[in-house]
Amino acid sequence: MSARAASAGLVAVRAAVDDALADLPTGAAVVVGCSGGPDSLALTGGLGWVARRRGLRALAVVVDHGLQAGSADVAAQAVRLCGLLDVPARTVVVQVGTEGGPEAAARSARRAALEASAAEAGAAAILLGHTRDDQAETVLLRLARGSGARSLAAMAARTGRWRRPFLHLPRDLVRDAADELLRPFG
Repeated sequence: MSARAASAGLVAVRAAVDDALADLPTGAAVVVGCSGGPDSLALTGGLGWVARRRGLRALAVVVDHGLQAGSADVAAQAVRLCGLLDVPARTVVVQVGTEGGPEAAARSARRAALEASAAEAGAAAILLGHTRDDQAETVLLRLARGSGARSLAAMAARTGRWRRPFLHLPRDLVRDAADELLRPFG
């Protein structure tokens, strides 16, 4: 960023990532799942900023599910954007099964790829860019499926090494931060 002050969104994103990683020692590795969408790019940019200040090692992992034509190009663009945000990135190509339906199968393949990448990097944490809006959508979807009281739990901010720093932030704020992070690059 230039000398001008960061927006409230960017400040909130950086603070959320910093808070989520406050327990990690200097030198710890952190993997961030990056789809190339604004939420995950804001998370990647926030991680890059925090990692530089706290001496953490950051790696973005872009999962190519191969489910749509051009998915390799989309993954390559996401890797390029991560590089612009000063976070090294790599693409992992996965095979998506059919168990549980297409969305569940893609989620399982993605989680397995992130877990394997984290294990390879010796990462203490894996970051995901779910926002408060995603949290609300998850609760509503689970209620619609008849999951009962379990639905109200939704996503946890932290489960093992999985961390979701943005669960308290609205999607619009996170996306504004992503726009600000990428603005210098056109």
